[in-house]
Amino acid sequence: MEAMSSAAPSNLPPVLRPENPPHRDLAELARRFGARTRGDVGGTTLTGITLATADLRAGEAFVAIRGVNRHGAEFAQTAAERGAVAVITDEAGAEIAEQTGLPLVVVDDPRALLGDLSAWVYGTGPDDELPRLLATTGTNGKTSVSHLLEGILGQLGVVTGLSSTAERHIAGDVIVSRLTTPEASEFHALLALMRERGVEAVAVEVSAQALTRHRVDGLVFDVAGFTNLTHDHLDDYADMREYFEAKLPLFRPDRARRGVVCLDSAAGGEIAARAEIPVVTVITPAIAHDPAARADWTVEIVDERQEGTEFTLSDGRGRSLTTVVPVIGRHMAANAGLAIVMLLEAGYTWEHLHSTLDGSRIEASLPGRTQLVSGPEGPAVYVDFGHSPDAFEKTLAAVRRVTPGTVVMVFGADGDRDATKRHDMGRTAVEGSDILVITDHHPRHENPDAIREVLVEGARLARPDAEILEFTPPERAILEAVKLVGEGDAILWAGPGHQDYRDIRGVRTPYSARELSRRALRAAGWSVPEPQWPVPYPADRTPSSDPERPVDFPA
Repeated sequence: MEAMSSAAPSNLPPVLRPENPPHRDLAELARRFGARTRGDVGGTTLTGITLATADLRAGEAFVAIRGVNRHGAEFAQTAAERGAVAVITDEAGAEIAEQTGLPLVVVDDPRALLGDLSAWVYGTGPDDELPRLLATTGTNGKTSVSHLLEGILGQLGVVTGLSSTAERHIAGDVIVSRLTTPEASEFHALLALMRERGVEAVAVEVSAQALTRHRVDGLVFDVAGFTNLTHDHLDDYADMREYFEAKLPLFRPDRARRGVVCLDSAAGGEIAARAEIPVVTVITPAIAHDPAARADWTVEIVDERQEGTEFTLSDGRGRSLTTVVPVIGRHMAANAGLAIVMLLEAGYTWEHLHSTLDGSRIEASLPGRTQLVSGPEGPAVYVDFGHSPDAFEKTLAAVRRVTPGTVVMVFGADGDRDATKRHDMGRTAVEGSDILVITDHHPRHENPDAIREVLVEGARLARPDAEILEFTPPERAILEAVKLVGEGDAILWAGPGHQDYRDIRGVRTPYSARELSRRALRAAGWSVPEPQWPVPYPADRTPSSDPERPVDFPA
């Protein structure tokens, strides 16, 4: 990880703080954590803690950690100029930061200690009064389960908070997310703000990286849920075994009190067997790798239609409810079943859940998750965040089951991320669609032509005779895809989902696949509903043939 500097992009959402910041004695912090000090720490009070000078507020301590290429202490002078009252760092960082004249707190590994430091500063540790904390991990489905948890809690009358890849929610307020799981200092500040605003339960998406990089340190979740494990993130982990082992610690007593594990992927059984906390299990036989595996709860698919998926959740001992998750896909029913059982394990009563959901519908918004952006006439266009072979396979199958006509798949791949999955992305995309359109996604610092070449190669190896088209930029790709379809057909645009930007050479370019899809449909003569989300895409974008600049659409 690179050291946190002051050069944060201006279009990143702000880091939130409690409205009534804490006042913590720096000398007490040093004593509590057995830290060494340099300079006079007596009489210094801090009101927060942060890793990034760009987010630092006057009165806070700056935590300087060693990055891949630079040490965060190199930015200590900037922190001092912005009002930092102290620097917390290691010995190497202390040598650099000493010139600021700020008091220094020196520890062996400030990154590993950040969660506990933040919990103490903000009063958000395991022994403090907090909302119920519900964590979800897994390769796919984390965001969906988190939003489903929030939606169901709202139906139960609970004041909610949420931290997901897509958004942060605080008692109804919505903030765009930076990371899947925030840095520990940001997370604890967010929890302190949620507590101030009367939040009673928080749904949190926890990535493997969050666990290995200490982002959820200092917390004990009331319930941890596991969705699945499939090929992804091998840019961060050496192999699938290391990736699995990175997720397992969430199911230990220092991380969570209870667990709910989905057995639909092979990894679920091992998670359940090796968990060191009480665990209950849930399975969806229609998609499970081993439909005969025994579980405490079962999700049975009742009906699949464009407006949602109906399912029955039962425990085989008399408890059963039937409800509808408001998106297509058997995997989405599995996510909803997991969410319901997690709430039951968190202490919400079966009677309350049953009376709220049975014979009804889950009222949840899942931004960019198989999101239907088209109107009642013409082709169906779905925008999805899925970016792994497993996600492609499940979502394409879901689209196929509700589409009488042609299924067109549009997708690209991330640059500077796990390149080992690109062949399989091309394979699953072409195997599940009638026509495949390959385009760009976030090229970051890679050559987008080279990324597309590997995707096309993977698709061609799987189906040499398939209709495989390649268009860049993605603004053109969706225009061309819409020309290929009509009434009864469908387009699945996978990858961008809820995101409102593309990362091109490190610059976040405003971009919305949902808005681009609507414009493409209108250009083809189809009526579309007005968007129910902010539209970040510039209205005055001018036409361009430059593949790194979006083209405009006819009015």
